[in-house]
Amino acid sequence: MRKFFLIAACAAALAACGETTVSTPAAPETVVAEAPTNAAEATAQDTCGAAAHLALVGTSASAIDLATLPAGTRIVTPETMVTQDFVPARLNITTSTDGNVASLNCY
Repeated sequence: MRKFFLIAACAAALAACGETTVSTPAAPETVVAEAPTNAAEATAQDTCGAAAHLALVGTSASAIDLATLPAGTRIVTPETMVTQDFVPARLNITTSTDGNVASLNCY
């Protein structure tokens, strides 16, 4: 019986010296949206915060206070010439010929 306890103690000691692995949970994958490359993608991703100002659609552009909108916002009328540079964070308020806001876009 004594041999049995001695063998069991040795086996336990050897098992304790063995290599152990600790399983750690994998970090969750973060989904990174691709940077928009055109106005349609930027507007769909709402990179300029246009969704927060949708109430402007249909209102008179002359009643808009640009100070209440994000910096760099511009009002684009049918007669307005605009630069062709693409700035996804820039809010563009487009008006129709009657002077009312027709759409909000990011470009």
